Amino acid sequence: MGITSGQPEQADGAPQSGRAASLSPSRAADFMRCPLLYRFRVIDKLPEKPSAAATRGTVVHAVLERLFDAPAAERTAPRARAMVPGEWERLVAAKPELAELFQGEDGAESPERLSEWLAGAQKLVEGWFSLEDPTRLEPAERELFVETALESGLTLRGIIDRVDIAPTGDVRIVDYKTGKAPAPQYAGEALFQMKFYALVLWRLRGAVPRRLQLVYLGSGDVLTYDPVERDLLGVERKVLALWEAIRLATESGDFLPRRTKLCGWCDHQAHCPEFGGTPPVYPLPVIPAQSPAPSGDHDSGRMDAV
Repeated sequence: MGITSGQPEQADGAPQSGRAASLSPSRAADFMRCPLLYRFRVIDKLPEKPSAAATRGTVVHAVLERLFDAPAAERTAPRARAMVPGEWERLVAAKPELAELFQGEDGAESPERLSEWLAGAQKLVEGWFSLEDPTRLEPAERELFVETALESGLTLRGIIDRVDIAPTGDVRIVDYKTGKAPAPQYAGEALFQMKFYALVLWRLRGAVPRRLQLVYLGSGDVLTYDPVERDLLGVERKVLALWEAIRLATESGDFLPRRTKLCGWCDHQAHCPEFGGTPPVYPLPVIPAQSPAPSGDHDSGRMDAV
């Protein structure tokens, strides 16, 4: 097990012979939302088009991370707004294909579209200052890569946006969301992600984090949850059950699609049976399910219990 800062999140490993078994909250959420989506991303590794919304989230996260490099008194909203164009330039330098997001119909770059997008990112960054005061925060960790191996051998890993540690030693896990807060009946997925992180930190450090905090920049909401050990044991059981389901699906190749309102944003409709598509040929060997052992005695086919 280990805990390090500033490392990129490693790809999840499908449960195959000779490969490490690992799971992140993002891939766990994929399987719970739609097992076929998990297959497309983890096993088939189908390409996905970059989206303006996801790219904006990356830029906003980078600004909120790097703002803490400045002295406390200089962590102001104008400074954060001014950082947005620079973080976009840094990102597009690393991934030039992102520039295509802001091309016009003629294929040329559209300064108007880019300017509007940057303004949207700046608005999200500025809105954060009404939710938290960075001049009074000194994060212990930012963009923290964490991983730990459970007794089962399954490795859990992920990247935590921010970890705060109070003078009392209490730990707060903070995650930024650039969208709007979900309705209460749909908050479970986001809280599962946070409890997943809490489980990893608990297994690494031996103490249950005091608070989980989701900061929704798109709607100006802050959702908090204070976990207890019982919660995290329940999450561990859920993760292990989920991994067993992933293992069985991987062996059989049977990843069923699950149609939801999120299908409209999926890049893989051309391969999805729900939309008349055909998945690629399954790239892994299929392991036939074992037949159940026969039951019964020698005369009637029924075995006595032992």
